[in-house]
Amino acid sequence: MAPQIERIDHIHLYVADRGAAQRWYDEVLGFRVVPELAHWAEGGGPLTLADASGGVHLALFERPPKANRATIAFGVANAQFAAWQAHLREHGMAAEKEDHGVAWSLYFSDPDGNPYEITTYL
Repeated sequence: MAPQIERIDHIHLYVADRGAAQRWYDEVLGFRVVPELAHWAEGGGPLTLADASGGVHLALFERPPKANRATIAFGVANAQFAAWQAHLREHGMAAEKEDHGVAWSLYFSDPDGNPYEITTYL
């Protein structure tokens, strides 16, 4: 039996322009640079961003795009789902909405093609 995993620590994302990606993640998803980890970005390491709660971390690597990317799914409360749909629309993204029977999801990508899903359960 495998030992228990407590949480997702961080997710690696490959971006063509880290500065532009940092602005996008700030404006669209509300992720900010983690000051204590900013030194890792020097010399090609990851620039670590976190959501407002500090519970979700993204590591931005400036690299050429990679094929076969995994989708990153964020969970939201039912009351926030429509707000996310409007927010993405305000940023010029026509997020694809899908009914999964027990959940609703919005699918979209960042400017570097990294796919995302925002899901709420009924």
